[in-house]
Amino acid sequence: MKPVDQRILAFIKQHHVLSLAVCRDTIPWCCSCFYCYLPERNLLVFTSDADTRHVQDFLAGGKGPVAGTIALETKVTGKIRGIQFAGLMRQLRGEELKAARREYLSHFPIARLTKLHLWGVEPDLIKLTDNRLGFGTKLIWQDSE
Repeated sequence: MKPVDQRILAFIKQHHVLSLAVCRDTIPWCCSCFYCYLPERNLLVFTSDADTRHVQDFLAGGKGPVAGTIALETKVTGKIRGIQFAGLMRQLRGEELKAARREYLSHFPIARLTKLHLWGVEPDLIKLTDNRLGFGTKLIWQDSE
């Protein structure tokens, strides 16, 4: 895997809510989820029950690619920053699930009180827009594989 720009990684690590877009029969649906990031696996990890619309749509839609965003909420144009990403989503299993569970619970200890259904998105494209670097400046990472 091609290394992800440190500025992109820093932004991902500074935030904790992502918006995820899925599609079923050409009908899109979005959701917001708390997430953590496993940099060694390039994996965004979130929990969501199997009966949610976004998981049902993802499973019925052929388990194809998903897209999403992570945004800094601000009205100051010069401070606008945000991530757009695309990649493959999957339910986590085995050793990957154990590592993801440890990390997720370290970020969100309250989640110990519920049954976790952990999912991951492995981005193959990440675009960071960062107006602090100049209006409309974009840093793009794409997996070379």
